[in-house]
Amino acid sequence: MELLDQTKTNGGSEMMAEVGLPRDVYTDQEVFIRTVREGVSGRILKKAVSAMPDDRKVFVRLLETDSGNLHRFYKRKSLGRAQSEELLDTLKLYIEAEKVFGDREIAEDWLHTPVPALSGSRPVDLFDTFAGRAMVRQALRKISFGEFS
Repeated sequence: MELLDQTKTNGGSEMMAEVGLPRDVYTDQEVFIRTVREGVSGRILKKAVSAMPDDRKVFVRLLETDSGNLHRFYKRKSLGRAQSEELLDTLKLYIEAEKVFGDREIAEDWLHTPVPALSGSRPVDLFDTFAGRAMVRQALRKISFGEFS
């Protein structure tokens, strides 16, 4: 969470603004948990996919659907708890990468580049599992603290 406490002059990340999530969803654990329990709106998912069109496959894998059926999730009043938590955690990683690199474009380049510390995987390819997201989060923390081993 500490990575999200560093704010740009606009008060948050570009991606958070595009998706329409309030900042405190990521800075306040209680708000995060309440949001998960209530379920994330399909509109938020649609905005996330629109904000990152090159990563549509990430959301398809995350929601265990196929590309042709992803649009059905957009119409849902709310996603289930597990889907909401995975979506929010994935969006948090995008935001954390943007904070670490200080620029959205640089962060997106890193997310789509094979990383030796991730066994040569592209970080974005690990977003569909909790363990994969944890590995990416750990790599981002090491980068933020200047550890490159």
